[in-house]
Amino acid sequence: MLPAPVTAVVTPLTEATGLASWAWLLIAVPAVSAAFLLLAGRRSNAWGHWLGLAASFAVACLGVGILVQVLSLPAEERVIGLPLYQWFSAGNLSIDVGLRLDPLSLTFVALVTCVGFLIHLYSVAYMAHDRDRRRFFAYLNLFIAAMLTLVLGDSYIVLFVGWEGVGLASYLLIGFWNTADADAPQGEQATSRENAAAAKKAFVMNRVGDVGLLLAMMTMVGQVGSVSFDAVSAAALDGSVSTGWLTAIGFFLLLAACGKSAQFPLQAWLGDAMAGPTPVSALIHAATMVTAGVYLMVRSSAVFEGAPSAQTAVAVVGAITLLLGAVIGSAKDDMKKVLAASTMSQIGYMMLGAGLGPIGYAFAIFHLLTHGFFKAQLFLGAGSVMHAMGDQVNMRRFGGLRGAMTITWVTMGIGWLAILGVPPFSGFWSKDRLIEAAFVGEGAKPWILGTIALLGAGLTAFYMSRLFFMIFHGKQRWTTKEDLEGEVHPHESGWLMTLPLIVLSVFSVGLGGLLTYNNMFVTWLEPVTGHAEHGEPVLPAAVIMGATLALVVVGVLVAWWMYVRRPVPVVLQPANPLVEAARKDMYQDAVNEALAMRTGQGLVLATDAVERYVVDGAIEGAAAGTGALGRLTRRTESGYVRSYAGYMLAGTVLVLIAVLAARF
Repeated sequence: MLPAPVTAVVTPLTEATGLASWAWLLIAVPAVSAAFLLLAGRRSNAWGHWLGLAASFAVACLGVGILVQVLSLPAEERVIGLPLYQWFSAGNLSIDVGLRLDPLSLTFVALVTCVGFLIHLYSVAYMAHDRDRRRFFAYLNLFIAAMLTLVLGDSYIVLFVGWEGVGLASYLLIGFWNTADADAPQGEQATSRENAAAAKKAFVMNRVGDVGLLLAMMTMVGQVGSVSFDAVSAAALDGSVSTGWLTAIGFFLLLAACGKSAQFPLQAWLGDAMAGPTPVSALIHAATMVTAGVYLMVRSSAVFEGAPSAQTAVAVVGAITLLLGAVIGSAKDDMKKVLAASTMSQIGYMMLGAGLGPIGYAFAIFHLLTHGFFKAQLFLGAGSVMHAMGDQVNMRRFGGLRGAMTITWVTMGIGWLAILGVPPFSGFWSKDRLIEAAFVGEGAKPWILGTIALLGAGLTAFYMSRLFFMIFHGKQRWTTKEDLEGEVHPHESGWLMTLPLIVLSVFSVGLGGLLTYNNMFVTWLEPVTGHAEHGEPVLPAAVIMGATLALVVVGVLVAWWMYVRRPVPVVLQPANPLVEAARKDMYQDAVNEALAMRTGQGLVLATDAVERYVVDGAIEGAAAGTGALGRLTRRTESGYVRSYAGYMLAGTVLVLIAVLAARF
């Protein structure tokens, strides 16, 4: 028996008191810190990173304090409004800026601030030798401020400000090492041109999604007269907006989510985003920013309740992406790109849950929360391995590291078990609920979506076990100069890097079980997602759980056989067409080039031809025709009276003929 929300609701707002009335500081503190570090310039190089760390610690403390305050309130008082000011007013449209503190937004606040602080702490050591460390921390603070704006805003327009802010921060951080003399570690080095290209690619592809959010807001203004969450939700639930318009809004919002959350077909940018420093990958491209699309789907649940076709499209996009990411992750040798593909796949699970309707909203956010902690842990663990291995990222040049890096091995092992969904680790509780929810419904839909979710679990077990075994188990492939440019001496990272790994491990072990106890997390989200009822999957829950765990075991055993029992060649070997395609991201860039870039180039050339030969041709032709007519009629102006008399006579005759013709 699966508890799940029955429908979206609009809960009355409660006035902010106590710590909640200071929630605006969650945005202001990191924003001011970022501005100060950027304006102070190189004078703050010696201490700028400590200021950035202090700002992140302050917002983490405030965020947890507000969360504790709201937890102490009755459920009906847990949706708090904090109006700030009126942005502008035009006619009947008034845009007010305010914050919304409810269980959904505060879940994100806890994730962003706590994981953000740990990543700031980790970065103090990771970026220690970078001359621009101060600028790096300024960008991290900017991201924290923008992400909190996104999740705390009480309207789509405030959300959009944060949405664009995280896009800017992502662009700046992906391309952080964009100069020839940048202090990028060897394993993170690409050419400055490649780093800049990766940042530009992420920025442009996200702009495609942003068009969807803009179109959605324009449609809301036209149909509802407001872009506030409460007004749009109320209009969707009371039938004020037709199904057709709700469907249009839903598809526009889905386009936005696909861009920001790297979902099919706008997923091609995420792998390239690994050009940024590893802490960036952990914070922005694993734990927080890329989950913004899932937040948008659940926040807009009332819209999708009134647009079943758009809701189904969300589930289909999630199902496609979770398989696509899993296949790509199974073939990559760059451990950061394996984790990037894994992120794409896991967010696919969340989108699938959000597209299941009321039964999946809470479970999508549940998996988002647990995933944020264990995926950040895995990315930071990868950074620790890079630190120990001369900044190498190619897993074919690792192996046997568990003896040299015990803390990293144990903590990454915990993250590995969590993402596999092995009980009692946190991923088991969240992903198992999503898979079970996928089997709820009527007709063929639950069978198709549920089967895809099960296959994804097996593939996840394979590619994550492949990563773990290739790094820490098997024979050492790093001891000779032929394998690497020079000898390496693996060693454990310092405490500033291992402490965040240990703390994140605690969440990866205990968070899922804690929030599952007595349906705690589902009940917590009820003021946003609705009251809980029961949904029966088409298969018994025990069968689904057993099948999931069986596929996980199979995936682990296959990876063990291929990458521990058998020798792993250091040099990449030719493979079958599917593996070759997965190594090349299933030709995402080639498809985008063929369908988008070349089509766009064709449209540009066609537009240029129309402008040059039709628009300009018509104007220039009219001018030339007028000139020719003038030259022709000029000959009739001879200056002789007899000529003018002849013209008058001819005109008179023509008029008489016309009059007579009209009469007879």
